[in-house]
Amino acid sequence: MKVSDFSMDFFSLKGKNAIVTGGNGGLGQAFTTALAKAGANVLVPSLVDDDGSTKKLVEDCGVEYKFMIADITAEGECKRVVETCVETWGSIDILVNCAGISINVRDVTQFTRVEWDKMISINLTAAFEMTHEALKYFIRQESGKVINIASLYSYLGGQWSPAYAATKHGIVGLTKSMCDELGQWNIQVNAIAPGYFATPLTEMTRKDEKRNAEILAHIPANRWGFTADLMGATVFLASRASDYVNGATLVVDGGYLMR
Repeated sequence: MKVSDFSMDFFSLKGKNAIVTGGNGGLGQAFTTALAKAGANVLVPSLVDDDGSTKKLVEDCGVEYKFMIADITAEGECKRVVETCVETWGSIDILVNCAGISINVRDVTQFTRVEWDKMISINLTAAFEMTHEALKYFIRQESGKVINIASLYSYLGGQWSPAYAATKHGIVGLTKSMCDELGQWNIQVNAIAPGYFATPLTEMTRKDEKRNAEILAHIPANRWGFTADLMGATVFLASRASDYVNGATLVVDGGYLMR
């Protein structure tokens, strides 16, 4: 491809079909909406019931939205989700592995095996299994985009959250491993690592004046991220514009890791 061949149409997702696990709330809603604004139909599997807000955001973009209750840690559920996307729209072109949890922040000496297993299952194993099912179609069509959601804890120690840090380090490792193997089929596997974002989950931290000040002092942008700050990165990694980007983790953190 020559320089003159490049077009802003490379960022368009018109006619594409996407799955965003856990994409109907928090950061997931931003990923879902970004894909819709770029032209993709979006299927969202989640254990959290849909309140209709994501559906409206997506359908206001002139594309289709489908929600399904699904436990992607259960046997056969990832297969069911991917097959539902293909049966609904004829293909799957984009997979965003967003579903995840962080539970019971506490000292590593107090962290239990039950808590560990639950977080590994949701945050890491489900991402592998969802991708594994999507690959059956990606390899056949010789194209596909996988976006894994990492974290600042993919790079930091993760004090008081050993399982969360381990899963997010694992997500980056999974991204690199899959990229290395799947590039031959024109499949790109990348990750986004969000920093500190203003969502309902971080409300208590933001209300803690001392902790809030400590976090802001570490962010050159001097503010918490807005969920909309993630949308450009999502469209880029889901689109033709990133066809030669593979195995990368795009950090969206206002510069936090630089200090």
